[in-house]
This record gives sequence, structure tokens and C-alpha cells, in this order.
Amino acid sequence: MHSPVVVLNDSLNRESGSRVHHANIQASKAVADIIRTTLGPRSMLKMLLDASGGIVVTNDGNAILRELDLAHPAAKSMIELSRTQDEEVGDGTTSVIVLAGEMLHVAEAFIDKRFHPTVICRAYSKALEDAIAVLDKIAMPIDVNDRVTMMELVKSCIGTKFTSQFGDLVADLALDATTTIGVDLGQGLREVDIKKYIKVEKVPGGQLEDSKVLKGVMFNKDVVAPGKMRRKIINPRIILLDCPLEYKKGENQTNAELVREEDWAVLLKMEEEYIESICMQILKFKPDLVITEKGLSDLACHYFSKAGVSAIRRLRKTDNNRIAKACGATIVNRPDELQESDVGTGAGLFEVKKIGDEFFAFVDDCKDPKACTVLLRGASKDLLNEVERNLQDALSVARNILKNPKLLPGGGATELTVSATLKQKSQSIEGIEKWPYEAAAIAFEAIPRTLAQNCGVNVIRTMTALQGKHANGENSWIGIDGNTGAISDMREQKIWDAYNVKAQTFKTAIEAASMLLRIDDIVSGIKKKQAPGSTPSKPTIEQEGEADNEQMIPE
Repeated sequence: MHSPVVVLNDSLNRESGSRVHHANIQASKAVADIIRTTLGPRSMLKMLLDASGGIVVTNDGNAILRELDLAHPAAKSMIELSRTQDEEVGDGTTSVIVLAGEMLHVAEAFIDKRFHPTVICRAYSKALEDAIAVLDKIAMPIDVNDRVTMMELVKSCIGTKFTSQFGDLVADLALDATTTIGVDLGQGLREVDIKKYIKVEKVPGGQLEDSKVLKGVMFNKDVVAPGKMRRKIINPRIILLDCPLEYKKGENQTNAELVREEDWAVLLKMEEEYIESICMQILKFKPDLVITEKGLSDLACHYFSKAGVSAIRRLRKTDNNRIAKACGATIVNRPDELQESDVGTGAGLFEVKKIGDEFFAFVDDCKDPKACTVLLRGASKDLLNEVERNLQDALSVARNILKNPKLLPGGGATELTVSATLKQKSQSIEGIEKWPYEAAAIAFEAIPRTLAQNCGVNVIRTMTALQGKHANGENSWIGIDGNTGAISDMREQKIWDAYNVKAQTFKTAIEAASMLLRIDDIVSGIKKKQAPGSTPSKPTIEQEGEADNEQMIPE
């Protein structure tokens, strides 16, 4: 007899074959179940307590999963999904997870029947191509400048969120902000950078109804010398600097030996003259407001207040960029390079207001600003955070529509149409791939089914009725009204989804499902290399039964 050969170290756990597939599918389904109840307008909220005792109350799929600490590797990759979705299109984070979970769930039956995972993946990717083709077919173009349609769209995105109770408020804010900062690149392309040029300032206090989009920017700073400098300037000329207005200190410790007493006076005078010359270079342009990202010495402050110029110092770089975009100024790095064209004259009003117990500076009423601030007011911090998350989603949806102005029906109607069309197509597919393809078609129904579940209607009846309506791939606009659970026409209900949110959801979900199905081996317990001289720890020997139990994630 040959003696057994030990290839892997004792302390390594290796699981392979169908056991891994089942574990991965269970884990992914567990993640999908956590989030499933947060889909749709009748969604529940989740309350998460983090280690430091803070509370997050939300139903944004990505925000929930971000806070969870998971042990299972497959579950972790599911979380990555919703993050990708959030970064890419900003909405549909919940649907991605639910869909991917469902895709894996229907694949389980085939793995039990000894189908090879590659076959399933091939069928899935074929289904994905056809699904995207269906989306292209039923998408309808939309005029970006038609405010009413745009409002309906953004509202259907926020309808599932907590702020839907405040009606059009958040939708209005999002639309105003994104249309403000959109830049035409020509060739019908629009660049809307919501991360860089829309700042959301949360100021606790007041009511939610006081929130507004400023025609300019605000930042949390006061002028340097409050008593001497003006706090309200109409049509200010703004100069933005990126250099310190104080005497340059030596890079490292500088020792100067002074022989005569007068030299000391000369040194000080040189410093003063240096600052004076800088200030004079700036004041030549008759600004009303000087803003610098770096320090501003007392002396410079004196020259400015004498000339009646307000100054603000140590501003964040991002804020400075926004001001530049809003009032048309250019950020200058050296005062001697200032030109008339660098002075921003686009702002209508500079004002410092006290909100709550802090001072905020507003650069407002700009002509054609390319950056803006959304000012959120609300009763409590938690409320503000949730409103901000909803606003982020709304902004993303508005941005998506500006970039790719096509609409799809919401309320599960799109998924049902895709499902019906794929079922028909599966009849014509030859060979073994037919079955997984059909299963993928059925998996798309997870979204309308979940919507129906969250409304608390009779799921089976509703789904059967819907499938009947969609049977031949027609009436692609019939879906579930998420508030009542009634079957209705999405066009009349005004429930829309953005095209690229849906397309991205399908792509992400199916590709992720394929990736998880392709895993057939999990090796865990790989230790870091031990430092020489330390005693190796004893390998723990596990019984067959235990190794099995660890993998299971409780439902």
C-alpha cells in the first residue's frame, strides 16, 4: 500500500465540489433576505448599531450592507455588488442583491442535477444579452428639459425611500442641483459631476421644508476680522488664492546672526514690506472679497480691512473649487500672476449668516453657476443623514437621465416583460442550456414578487395575474403599484426607472451570480508566514461533522 501523501498543511481547511456551491448559494440568499424587505415604497427600515454606539436608520441597500460585518466570503462579494451599483449609477442597490440572490437560488437545482457550472453561466450570459435587447426595445426616450416628466422619474426613485412623505421636496432639490451643474461637452454628451460640484451641507435645526438649493455655494467660515470687515457685499468681485498671505518661514530651522541692533528692525521691516507688496498686488484689482486656502497674517488682514475688503482664510480646497465654478473666478497660486480675468464677478451677493450657532458664508445669486450647495435642514442628525442618502440617490438618478435620457417602466413591469420574452425565446434554444436559460427568465420575477410581498397582497394570485398579462411579451407597462399592491398601468401611475440603472442592475447581478457559481474550492486557514524562532502552533484537527456546520449561515 502507498502511504497517503499530505499535500496541504494540517491547519488548512479545504472544501470542494458541490458543498462549496451550496454554501455560497446559502450565503448569498441570506444576504438577499436581509435586504429583501427594503425594496419598494412599502419598505421597512433597518436599524443598525455600530461598535461605537451610533445608530444608522435606513433602507438604502448599500448603506445597510456597508455596516454589516460578514464572515462568509461569498456574502462579502455580494456586498461588493451593491457598492459597485451605488458608485456606478447610485440607485438600484437593493434590486441588485435581490436579483443576484434569486439567480443563484434557481441555479441550485441544476447543481443538484449535476449540471456543470460553466453550462449554467453560459446560459446566464445569453439570457443577459437578450434581456438587455428587450430593455432597448421597450425603452422610451424622454425630453430632458421637460420638468414634469423629470420630476415623476426622480419621484419614483425616491418613492421607495423614507423622504417620500415629504412629497416633491427632495425631487425638487435633486433636479435643481443637477440641472445647475450639467456641462455640455458637445455631441449631445453631458457631463454631470455630482461628487465634485454638489455639496450637501447638513445643518441641524429648522424644518425639512427650509431645505433649498443655493444659486451658488456656502461654506462654514466667517470673515477674518468680523468687526472691521463687511459681512454683506452686493455684486462682489472675488479673488481666490492658493497661497499664504503671511511671511514665508524657512523650510527648516533658520538661524540668522544679527550683528547690529538696527539689522533686527531691518528684518522686521522686510517682512512687513513683503506682505505689503503682496497685498498691494491684490488690492490693485479692487476686489471686495479675498479668499485663500492658506493662512492670512494679522498685517495682511489690516491692509485688507483698511481697503474695505473682506477676507476669508484656510478654506478647503474642494470648497474653493466650487466657489471658482460658481462665480467664474480662477484660483491663483501666486499673487504677482493675478490678471483681470481671474477675478470672479458672477456672484450677486456675498453674505455671512448665522445658522444655529455657527457662521456660514454664502456666495449666492450667481449668474449661471456650475457648482451649487444643497442646504438641508432638519430636526435631528439621524433624519438629516437619511435625507442626505436619499438625496444622493435622487441626484444620481437625475444625473443618469441627463446622461442617457431613456425610460423604462418601474414597479416590476420591466422585469416581467424581460421574463416573458426570455421564456418565449427559451423554446428555441437547443441542447442542455435551455433549462438554465429558462430558470434565469423565471429569476427576473423576483423583483415584482418581492414588491408584492412587501405590500402584503396575495403574492401567488398577483403574480399569476401579472404573468398572464405579460404572457406574450405584450403590455410591457403593466406592473404592481407598490403602495396598494394593485396591478396597474405604470404609465398612468407615473412610475418610471432610468434605463441605465436597470441595465446596470441586470449586468451586475448576472455577472456576479456567474462568478459565484464558478467557485468550486474554498481553502481557508492560510496563515501568514511565522517569524523564525516562534513556536508553530499545533494544528487543530476537525471532525468531519464540524467542518460542515461552520459553513452554514443560519437563515
